[in-house]
Amino acid sequence: MPRVELPKTYDPSQVEERLYRCWEEGQFFHARVNPDRKPFTIVIPPPNVTGSLHAGHALDNTIQDVLIRWRRMQGYETLWLPGMDHAGIATQARVEQALAEEGTNRHEIGRGAFLERAWEWKERYGGRILKQLRRLGASCDWPRQRFTLDEGFSRAVREVFVRLYNKGLIYQSDYIINWCPECHTALSDIEVEHVETAGKLYYVNYPLVDGEGQITIATTRPETILGDTAVAVHPEDERYKHLIGKQVVLPILGRVIPIIADQYVDPAFGTGAVKITPAHDPNDFEVAVRHQLQHIQVIDENAQMTAAAGPYQGMDRYECRRRLVADLQAEGLLIKIAEHGHAVGHCYRCDQVVEPLVSRQWFVKMKPLAAPAIAAVQEGQIRFVPERFAKVYLNWLENVRDWCISRQLWWGHRIPAWYCSCGEVIVSMDTPAACPKCGGGELRQDPDVLDTWFSSALWPFATMGWPEKTPELDYFYPTSVLVTGYDIIFFWVARMVFSSLEHVGQIPFYDVLIHGIVRDDQGRKMSKSLGNGIDPLEVIEEYGADALRFTLITGNSPGNDMRFSWERVAASRNFANKIWNAARFALMHLDGFQPGVGLEGDLPLEDRWIRSRLDATTAEVTRLLGMYELGEAARVLYDFIWSEFCDWYIELVKGRLNGTDPASRQKGQATLYVVLKTTMRLLHPFMPFITEEIWQHLPVPGETITIAPWPTPSTPRDQEAEAEMHLIMEAVRAIRNARAEMGVDPGRWADAVAFASPDVYPLVQAQAHHLRQLARLGTLEIRREGDRPARAITAVVAGLEVCLPLEGLIDIEREIRRLRKERDALRSEVAKAQAKLANEQFLARAPAAVVAKERERGQELQEHLQALSRRLQMLGGE
Repeated sequence: MPRVELPKTYDPSQVEERLYRCWEEGQFFHARVNPDRKPFTIVIPPPNVTGSLHAGHALDNTIQDVLIRWRRMQGYETLWLPGMDHAGIATQARVEQALAEEGTNRHEIGRGAFLERAWEWKERYGGRILKQLRRLGASCDWPRQRFTLDEGFSRAVREVFVRLYNKGLIYQSDYIINWCPECHTALSDIEVEHVETAGKLYYVNYPLVDGEGQITIATTRPETILGDTAVAVHPEDERYKHLIGKQVVLPILGRVIPIIADQYVDPAFGTGAVKITPAHDPNDFEVAVRHQLQHIQVIDENAQMTAAAGPYQGMDRYECRRRLVADLQAEGLLIKIAEHGHAVGHCYRCDQVVEPLVSRQWFVKMKPLAAPAIAAVQEGQIRFVPERFAKVYLNWLENVRDWCISRQLWWGHRIPAWYCSCGEVIVSMDTPAACPKCGGGELRQDPDVLDTWFSSALWPFATMGWPEKTPELDYFYPTSVLVTGYDIIFFWVARMVFSSLEHVGQIPFYDVLIHGIVRDDQGRKMSKSLGNGIDPLEVIEEYGADALRFTLITGNSPGNDMRFSWERVAASRNFANKIWNAARFALMHLDGFQPGVGLEGDLPLEDRWIRSRLDATTAEVTRLLGMYELGEAARVLYDFIWSEFCDWYIELVKGRLNGTDPASRQKGQATLYVVLKTTMRLLHPFMPFITEEIWQHLPVPGETITIAPWPTPSTPRDQEAEAEMHLIMEAVRAIRNARAEMGVDPGRWADAVAFASPDVYPLVQAQAHHLRQLARLGTLEIRREGDRPARAITAVVAGLEVCLPLEGLIDIEREIRRLRKERDALRSEVAKAQAKLANEQFLARAPAAVVAKERERGQELQEHLQALSRRLQMLGGE
């Protein structure tokens, strides 16, 4: 890579695009089948071709990139396979919208022309998100990019359909499905979002045919009364046993329907008697199958009333509801209306209320496929992280219903089924030339396409060339880990598992790492209506990709939602600046340094300490990454770099680097180089751009940090050095705090006397220069025992007491006056607090939390007063 001067400040906009271009040109992200290396594989959750980068994508892909970069540096042959999903409903909606703006529609231009327009739209607008992922630093193997409608993938989809059909696991049936009146397509159960809605419960009388009374039902959808074919009660409900087998007159339409008994009925709901509308309710459909009831469709695909609705034909379903309720009331059949909250199904794409309809659709039998997918998790072949999400996965599969896979769309994988006028259905990989039954050549292909999730369920293996047994499939599959959100465990994760087991005979991945969603700083879900969304590209433009990545990772723990705030992004940017300044300091002091020189002989305490802490950090970061605790790993690294390396070691070594002792300077250079080089490698998966830029300026950097070896602890921990350095650091902190407490100017040098116990005396003697430098001590006299100076600041740590005489350091008389004034004001506050707590009325009337807070404040005031008194006593002020 080209070497350029390291500027005084780090500007991501001058670095990121240049470095990413070098990475791509160098093919450092490209994986090859390599039997000499262990593979590590992630397949990207394919974003919709219509999509653009949002906060969820940024989090999901940053997690994947951290894992991929880490394993790449560990020497694995890493494949991060990118691609896109054709997103049937969403893409078709975009193209139809464009056609509507031109004053036409898909039916007018025809299927062929429509698909041409869809492909044109995909080429023009599709895949923006993959380009945007480069801005994030995603190290995908871009030459292996796949699309769920590309030729090879499409062949895999047809192969799966034909196989399942031939095994009897795909079938066609008239069945009740979820229908979206807006998108005009069937939806699977998990594509329906159930929204809790404040509705009403309508109580309606159905007169008995024999004239001996009536039975009252309760319903949330009175418009479907027109499609009733029975009234049902529970067989053990004593209130209605005498009515079972009788008939009632359907209100308004006058149709005669039976009263039946079925275990499905909940006696506690409403009146305990329910209407059965087989064509418009999935549970009623099952009851109708058991009792051989008729299906009468009164609502059509446009959510308008059919001819079967009689006088309400052509009305919108909600207009029909209003008219029908008024008519029932006029006839004296409406008993009452009660408020009733219930869950209403909405289309996950357009938010339209879904209508259950009986329709001829294609289905997958799920029970045979679900069983091995359940076993794979129960037996530990697949592990969920966190483990609790395995219960979500298992619960869905254990209660799964057959999957409706046909969609009334044109954009997608067309169902490979053809119909002959003789009634024969031909399912084939290729277009049949003639009917195998009658020999006729007039065949009509099914117009529907497959559910988008049917094809994306094949993503882990179809992207690697299946059904061909390719070298990639043999080497990179099963994949290592799937990174995804908890919201698509049903949609995608479970379907990949049962599809892979059925068609490849192996699990698709070993681990499933689940993350939450990105919320705003108030914990709210991001949405357009709230206006609280963030555009990751805007964050990158202002703060750089590394700052965004580090913010997302440090706020993340497996399975939990995270909060985004601009303050945290700014803090991550400040961290990047801290790293940059530390690197500039190191590089300025590495003139003449040769790697490997300066390690002879004993090292000073600070060198031994920082090397030991570096080894400990390396081991801990590696351990945490292996546990998928990426946020904790980043925090450990942050603490080491900011505090131990920058705030302590660099300050400790400055004197030697600028000193006249060549051997001491070389040892300092060697340690500085090792720590900086190792730290950049540890940090690289989290912040790839800044670490690469610094890496290229190190002596003998290597080609690129992306393939530099991951660090391993070099030596056993130096516990002695860590303990000794800890004491020195604690002493410095104590002295600084004591100076601040007495109002000593931080920049002023102060003389001191130290009293050290026998076990720490040699250490304090040897490290006195560090105490003087870091605590700004002019002279430091170290004693084993003796009288303490009067009027002195005292800092105490284990085995060491440091006294700073105040004469000449501060204006003692002025400080006494200030402290007395503060003490008198504080005594007044204490008295008020005590009086309030002695007031019986306050204690009786105030909430317990208020009283507790007042007691806590009183305690704090007392402690502050005692501290002031001690300082006055020490100064001789009382």
